[in-house]
Amino acid sequence: MPLFPTLLPAVFDADQRYPVDLHMHSTASDGAMTPSDLVSLCAERGLTHMALTDHDTMDGVEEAGQAAKQAGLCLVPGSELSTRWQGINIHVVALMPGGLQGPLVEGLERQRHARIQRAEVIAQRLEKLGLEDALEKARQQAGSDRPLGRPDFARALVVEGLVADWATAFKRYLGSGKKGDVKAHWPEISEVVEWIVASGGVAVIAHPLRYGLTRRKRGLLMDTFQAAGGEGVELVSGQQNLDSTRDLARQLVERGLYASLGSDFHFPGSHAAPGSMSMVPRTAAPPIWQHPRLLHLRDAPPGPLAAGSAMV
Repeated sequence: MPLFPTLLPAVFDADQRYPVDLHMHSTASDGAMTPSDLVSLCAERGLTHMALTDHDTMDGVEEAGQAAKQAGLCLVPGSELSTRWQGINIHVVALMPGGLQGPLVEGLERQRHARIQRAEVIAQRLEKLGLEDALEKARQQAGSDRPLGRPDFARALVVEGLVADWATAFKRYLGSGKKGDVKAHWPEISEVVEWIVASGGVAVIAHPLRYGLTRRKRGLLMDTFQAAGGEGVELVSGQQNLDSTRDLARQLVERGLYASLGSDFHFPGSHAAPGSMSMVPRTAAPPIWQHPRLLHLRDAPPGPLAAGSAMV
C-alpha cells in the first residue's frame, strides 16, 4: 500500500497526507544534508514533488534540480526569507517556478549581508559567555563559506562541551530572548513579498502557528501579507494540532488564500522528515499548486520546475 496518493489533488476533500513537501533545508543554509542527498531521501520516502527552501539563499537549487531529474521528482526552486512584522521575525517562503530572477536577486544579496553581520554579533556575545573563537568554531560546523546561522553556533557549543545537546544550546544561549538571539535588521514583510511577486514567484507565510500569535493577530499578519501581494500560507508545517489546523484553514478560506504544505526538514533524526507532517484536513482552501503560477506543477516532468505560461 503506498504511503501517499499518486496524484496531487485539485481540492483538499479528505483528511489525508500528500506526496509533496514545499519547505525543506540543505547544507546550502542550515540543513545537514547536501541538496542531492536530500532529494534522494525524498525519493526514498515516496515524494513526487518537493521544494528546496534554504534560508535567504537559492544556492543549492541547481544541484537539487539535477538530482531531482535523475530521481524522478519535480523540484520547485525556492527560498525561505527572514522578514519583520510589528517587531516580530516572520519567515516567508518564496516558491519560484522561474528560478532566481528579478528583484529577488538583489534582495537575497541584501539578506546575505544581514546574515553575515548578525553572525559576527552572535559570535561576540558567545565569546563573552565562554565559547572561544566562536566564529571560527561555528564555521567549522557549517563546513562551507555560507552565512552562519544559530544552528551552527549551537553545534559548536555542543562540540566544545558547553552544553549537552542542540536543544539545550538554544534554551540557554540562542533561543528567543537569550544573549545569542540577535535581531538582524530584516526588511519588512511587505517589501519581501513584493520582491517575490515581482520576480515571478508565489509568496507563502511559513509555519504561521509557531509565532505565538493570537488568532486575531495572526489574521492581521495575513491581511498585511495579502495586501502586499502574498497569496499562500503553510496550512500544515510539520506536526501540529489538528484543531489548530482546522481553525487556520478557516482563516485561509475567509481570505481566499492558498494552502501550502511543508515539513521544515533540517536534519535526519529530528522530529521532522521529508513529507512527514500532520494530516491535511478537508478544507475549501485551494492547494498552493492550484495557483496560476504553479498550476503546471501537477503534470510537470522530473527536474526543476520551469515557469509556466500563466505568469500573472
